[in-house]
Amino acid sequence: MHKNICFNQKFTRADESAISAVSSAALYGKGIFTTIAVADGKPLLWEKHWRRLIDNAAKLKIDLSKFTEETIQNSLLLLIEKNNFTDGRARITFFDESASKIWNFETARQTGFLITTADLREVKENLRVGVSPYLINSTSPLANVKSCNYLENVIAFEEANGRNFDEAIRLNERGEIVSVCMANIFWQKDGKLFTPSLKTGCLAGTMRESLLEKYKVAEVEEKLEILESADAIFLTSSGIGIVQIAEFNNRIFERKFEF
Repeated sequence: MHKNICFNQKFTRADESAISAVSSAALYGKGIFTTIAVADGKPLLWEKHWRRLIDNAAKLKIDLSKFTEETIQNSLLLLIEKNNFTDGRARITFFDESASKIWNFETARQTGFLITTADLREVKENLRVGVSPYLINSTSPLANVKSCNYLENVIAFEEANGRNFDEAIRLNERGEIVSVCMANIFWQKDGKLFTPSLKTGCLAGTMRESLLEKYKVAEVEEKLEILESADAIFLTSSGIGIVQIAEFNNRIFERKFEF
């Protein structure tokens, strides 16, 4: 992570900022975030990221009434300038700092926000992908939401790494392909592109949305077996871009495909 951060419109260091220890964000992970690719000093797909933040905040009843798109975007641009980089990534997080009915307390601020930046995620050239034993609940109120309650994703990712995989495909309770731990998934078969539909519980990724706009992609509910005959499998996110995997379940993909 880069040296400077923006915390509640103040530019400071990470070790000099903190949210309330008894806030809903700290106690329950109630918050939302988005990770944005930065190229030539500019955030990519900004409108899609901001729209998703607004939508996710409404779903979790996080109050963003004190913030404007212009204010957050300008804060991000200034932080990019202060950290003196042109290509990398940024994370915008909104924390619910209000009290809950379970642990009530007096609070002066309903919502806090944080912007951090970093270099791009390093992605291996020969990406190995397995299958996660941990299912995604498509009926969860957090389905399709990029929530700060991200521990399940982290645990699934670490479990995959422990088996020498770089990522792992996650299924839902019906055995349908949803995503991998940290990205959306696409596959190619006979010249056609496919990706899990939002009905599976997958995240509405901004890179996913961009690809759906640019290419003819079928949104499907499919079981894991469909990937056994796929010609290529791709992972997509703002943090990694579009990456074709090299190996899935001991099957080597030697041919390179492009969108």
